[in-house]
Amino acid sequence: MYPFLKLIKFDNLFLIAIAQLCVKYGLFDPFGIDITLNGFGITLLVLSTICITAAGNIGIEIYTSEHTNGLLNGVISEKAANLWFIIFNVIGVLIGFYMSNLIGRPGFVALFIIISGVFYIYASYLKEIIILKNLIIGVLIALSLIVIPIFDLLPAITDKNRASQTVFFSIVMDYAIFAFIITVIREITKDCITMDKDHNAGLNTIPITLGKDRTVKLISGLIIIPLGFVIYYIYTYLFSNTIAVISVLGFIIAPLLLFMFKSWNAETNKHFNILSVILKIVLFTASLSLLLYQFILK
Repeated sequence: MYPFLKLIKFDNLFLIAIAQLCVKYGLFDPFGIDITLNGFGITLLVLSTICITAAGNIGIEIYTSEHTNGLLNGVISEKAANLWFIIFNVIGVLIGFYMSNLIGRPGFVALFIIISGVFYIYASYLKEIIILKNLIIGVLIALSLIVIPIFDLLPAITDKNRASQTVFFSIVMDYAIFAFIITVIREITKDCITMDKDHNAGLNTIPITLGKDRTVKLISGLIIIPLGFVIYYIYTYLFSNTIAVISVLGFIIAPLLLFMFKSWNAETNKHFNILSVILKIVLFTASLSLLLYQFILK
């Protein structure tokens, strides 16, 4: 079971599901805004997203195995992985098709097809292109958040509620942008861990192109962007709520500063693994921060 969970990157799928549920039940439901999805609907939407993302993770592993020692070093056969790749993709797109028709927007199924296709293209062709592959993963993580208001808010928009719906949509967009930035930095950090393996496989990544020392300086500098983003957000929207400010400072700002300080002296794979975990914690706590809005905005 563990090799399979590692293949689909269960920990990342769990983070995506938590973030999506926090958007729904931490941001939308407490305010009684006009929504489209009930509990069954949001469950299907999360399941569809998770299935397509799992398929994408498997596709990436299949592609990588062609250059290395096989899937998870031979633990899982390529035939089995291809079967699961097809199964997860089909389930994800079929649920997306059902959901799109359920809310009366059949054209929305294109979103699931495009995401599924982008994962396949990334795994097959784009993984070797420097920078682009990091950006694509970041975009796909951001889309996993944006898909919630697309299906839950957009179909319920009227002339009367447009202003309030737009406010909540913009909050999710802000979080999606933050998730995109953190994910890109985390992917570059993870590239430092697999630098030797990628080099032997003939892959082209930022650490291979710039060297590990310059990449360390790059990620140390890039982390200033989400730091500035969160500080601006605190000053603009949360400054009047002491509990919210303390929570964000302790659970988001502090880990980002820790990442910055530790990245200055990062050299070994152990160091980069710690940095990757810190960013994963930031993504998790940022998702949970959505639960605070019911106390901030009311």
